[in-house]
Amino acid sequence: MRERFPLPEWNSLAGLDDDTMPLLSTALLIARDEYPSLDADLYDTLLQEHAEALRGEIDAIDAWPLKMAAINRHLFDELGYSGDSDEYYDPRNSYLNQVFERRRGNPISLALVQIEVARRLGVPLDGVSFPGHFLVRLPVDDGLLVMDPFNRGRPLGVDELRERAKPHLGGELPDDGALLHILNPASHRAILVRVLRNLHSVYAESDDWERAARSADRILKLSPDQPEALRDRGLAYLRLGHTGGARHDLARYLQRHADASDAAAMRERLVELSAGSARMH
Repeated sequence: MRERFPLPEWNSLAGLDDDTMPLLSTALLIARDEYPSLDADLYDTLLQEHAEALRGEIDAIDAWPLKMAAINRHLFDELGYSGDSDEYYDPRNSYLNQVFERRRGNPISLALVQIEVARRLGVPLDGVSFPGHFLVRLPVDDGLLVMDPFNRGRPLGVDELRERAKPHLGGELPDDGALLHILNPASHRAILVRVLRNLHSVYAESDDWERAARSADRILKLSPDQPEALRDRGLAYLRLGHTGGARHDLARYLQRHADASDAAAMRERLVELSAGSARMH
């Protein structure tokens, strides 16, 4: 029987533009790698139930910030979604099915839940690839309402946003123009790539190189021109003993990113791989 909420095929995603790449179904496709029996219909229905429980209340509210406050109250106070401060780097916090089941997540997975519920209620919520923690934003009459999904959707003022960005900008506070640029909406592709980068980082840190390679490979399915993902997959292949794949990926990385700060180290790895291959022959 055909799924009511079918997931896309990995090989179809690179050809989609950023506006048409499906957010929820691709996030669940990422999760299906780790949870093959995942029922996508179940989670689509659950999200719809979250939204329908709010529809009457949201329709009766005129102001966008008040609509968003009602959504946040329902998700974080009534349904119990929260940031997983105790096990922040638990990979389950990046797999959306587990976020639904456990009501725990990291900033970007909780943002995905917020975005999906809000948009089903007609509230134009977007993600923000803010340095450090992922945020969400909502256009309002006098500018932007920026919120932190990891902290129950708490609104963030301009001064706090500047301070949060400062460590990632060489210790400099961003001016108005730089801050607005940082707060640009993230495309669906950018959001999904960031989910996979988080997973790659978690798995590489724990020496789970098979899953690290898979995460980098999935980034390349979404965005084939990501040189860092080529490097990361190549290094993971190297750890797994797949020397042919490692040599191929690292060579392509250097072709595309010859001036990278780690280019010399990658060339050294490539020379070692070629020498090892020659000795074997």
